[in-house]
Amino acid sequence: MTDDIQRVRRFNRAVTSEIGALDSSFLGLGRPLGPTRVLNAIGHGFNDVAAIRDYLGLDSGLLSRILRGLEAEGLLSIEANPDDNRRRTARLTPEGEAAFGEYERLVNAQAEDILNRHSQRQALLDAMDLVATVLGQDRITVEEADPRSPDAKTCLAHYYGELARRFDTGFDVNLSRDPDAQDMLRPRGVFLVAMSDGMPIGCVGLKGHGGEEAEIKRLWVAPVARGLGVGVRLMESVEEAARDLGITLLRLDTNSALPEAAQLYHKLGWTEIERFNDDPYPDMFFEKRLAP
Repeated sequence: MTDDIQRVRRFNRAVTSEIGALDSSFLGLGRPLGPTRVLNAIGHGFNDVAAIRDYLGLDSGLLSRILRGLEAEGLLSIEANPDDNRRRTARLTPEGEAAFGEYERLVNAQAEDILNRHSQRQALLDAMDLVATVLGQDRITVEEADPRSPDAKTCLAHYYGELARRFDTGFDVNLSRDPDAQDMLRPRGVFLVAMSDGMPIGCVGLKGHGGEEAEIKRLWVAPVARGLGVGVRLMESVEEAARDLGITLLRLDTNSALPEAAQLYHKLGWTEIERFNDDPYPDMFFEKRLAP
């Protein structure tokens, strides 16, 4: 039987071969994968050279050589940052924009071809999301967002869908309190989204009442990100946001059909209390007083 290490190495070989990581001409356009990744990063809005280095995890010397090569091809220009002469900015030239567009077309076609090889497209995508999230966990960020933004809506749709599947009675957000999340905006509250390389993988809301008390609502972590500490990061971040808003007492509710949620709240120092609202779905209630 193939052991776990060999299975990982088999996976690595398959991906390396499929994407052409070792090819001297990635996708047949004359450049290896390294310069192509840099061109792609700039095309997707990473213009600060330090940000490109951090995003791609490249050594400073290697990145400088790649940038000089792309500049020599006429694909980009390097300029000093007008606000900080110690920083440099990379921008695509018209030729660079054309090259970036051609790579986008070819990479998208390659991705569609991979997906068409398996009859269970969603299962394949879920497996890819799991691997990408685990490998990129150091790049997961928690960002403040409008609860009506596309990323927030994506998280909330998955959250409501999971509640509907796991509750015996199903779930209808219109029966819950504040279904439109209007109180999860500053100065009353906030809404946070966890992002993994551009994909929303979790959320949590702080519903304020205009005073020193507030509720934590809609904590959700995507299945592909569970076990990576994302829930803890979201809770710690929302508590910090509450302190920033002058909130000293937090409350939340949950349902016993979500035992992992109650376990998390106990772990983070929340205390079970009596029911404090008339929401029809929760049957467990918690509070936590924030230290200054």
